Amino acid sequence: MLEVFKDEAIVNKVGGRFKLSSLIQKRLVALNRGARPLVELLTKNPMEIVVAEILGDKIYLDNSGHVAIAGDLFLHPRGWSYFDTLRKKLHWNEGVA
Repeated sequence: MLEVFKDEAIVNKVGGRFKLSSLIQKRLVALNRGARPLVELLTKNPMEIVVAEILGDKIYLDNSGHVAIAGDLFLHPRGWSYFDTLRKKLHWNEGVA
């Protein structure tokens, strides 16, 4: 476990444990899909990169739950949905009126 999680500062910074978990998960997905890290670290550990981005005020969750980069540049456009993407890729609800 990373030492930063032993302190409540990162939890309070994001606004709670659920928001922290959501922010970390969404940012890890983005990094695994090829997004560039917003901080320069010697490590290649994605979790450490995400924590450094949070502590450095580089990313946050906006009011709609999207990961946002400081300066209001979004990783996903407004209205983008994981479920809509899955529906399209897995052909859910095709042929349903």
